[in-house]
Amino acid sequence: MGRLSRRAFAVAALAALTPASSASAVPRHPRAAAGEMRGMWLATVANRDWPSRAGLSPAQQRAELITHLDTAVRNRLNTVIFQVRPTADALWPSPYEPWSQYLTGTQGKDPGWDPLGSAVAEAHARGLELHAWFNPFRIANHTDPQRLAASHPARKHPDWVVTYGGKLYYNPGLPEVRAFVQEAMLDAVRKYPVDAVHFDDYFYPYPVAGQTFDDAAAFDLYGGGFGNRADWRRDNINRLVGEMAARIKSLRPGTQFGISPFGVWRNAATDPLGSDTRAGVQTYDDLYADTRRWVRENWIDYICPQLYWNIGLAAADYAKILPWWASAVRGSGTRLYVGEALYKAGDPAQPAAWQDPAELSRHLTLAKEHPEARGHVFFAAREVREDKTGSMARVVADHYQRPARTPR
Repeated sequence: MGRLSRRAFAVAALAALTPASSASAVPRHPRAAAGEMRGMWLATVANRDWPSRAGLSPAQQRAELITHLDTAVRNRLNTVIFQVRPTADALWPSPYEPWSQYLTGTQGKDPGWDPLGSAVAEAHARGLELHAWFNPFRIANHTDPQRLAASHPARKHPDWVVTYGGKLYYNPGLPEVRAFVQEAMLDAVRKYPVDAVHFDDYFYPYPVAGQTFDDAAAFDLYGGGFGNRADWRRDNINRLVGEMAARIKSLRPGTQFGISPFGVWRNAATDPLGSDTRAGVQTYDDLYADTRRWVRENWIDYICPQLYWNIGLAAADYAKILPWWASAVRGSGTRLYVGEALYKAGDPAQPAAWQDPAELSRHLTLAKEHPEARGHVFFAAREVREDKTGSMARVVADHYQRPARTPR
């Protein structure tokens, strides 16, 4: 959908969703030069960033959401990545999955408004892009299917579910699961002019010591063409990514597809093509996500690796992993944005570098040496708003003195 039609949608939706007096109060970016991602994640799982707690009224929830969007504008950001499917649920009226419990406290209970529809309209009215953030396979942060809404697909199809690490997951090895989760996510793309579909770092779950992700039956049924289960698992995730990319472009050609993986594809000690890191997790081997291949084969529009480490950290030095990613995207059609750990700023449990409010600003300075790095995304909205250490203010003062539009 083109920009003019997105604007028309935004104006019409605002008229229906907000008081008439609100339009004149909406801050807007002035005309600005194009070409830099300045984003923040807005997490809803466990009420991390929004809403502040379950059970608020629709008016209270909407007001909190607008505060986050206005905070993004004040910090001269241009994109909000809004988590709309945190745990196999929905922040819009979905025919596939229940309303999220993080809205009302009860999964499946209608909150009385449409958060995603409102977020798209309000973001576009402010000159912000709205990227809809989905988690493909996580069902619940507990192991009791009886706590899910009675209508939940996981209760109707218990054979789709794997219990692992104290959580419930859909099994990516089942074709019917991959088909279902795609339909559930694409429902939002059909209904709303979102600027992007966004996945984070969760594909197969992070390893839990002493536990096995039990997909043996699925492997026996569908893995015959593979030499080992790891290759089959990577193929399952590749299929999800490739199929989603094609279907997004078919449904809404102007909508981007971006992924924000854990920041290490493979360590150089594992693979000579890997990065100069000693990370305990490697996405290729542990999450079965071949992120480098997605970049090199142009399956996605952008990649936003979570480079959540400080400059000089021995195991994963920001100053070493950033050039690796710049090299990985070089010559491809995939844009590189950098995920930044604003949440670590001032945390006493973090290395000493994070106690310096200038650490994040130094990241942006370093990234300017790599033209492939087309911008940054900050985790997360709560820290952008609170900015207890002044780290975000330092980034704005040093790097965001003027607004910027996103790369295209």
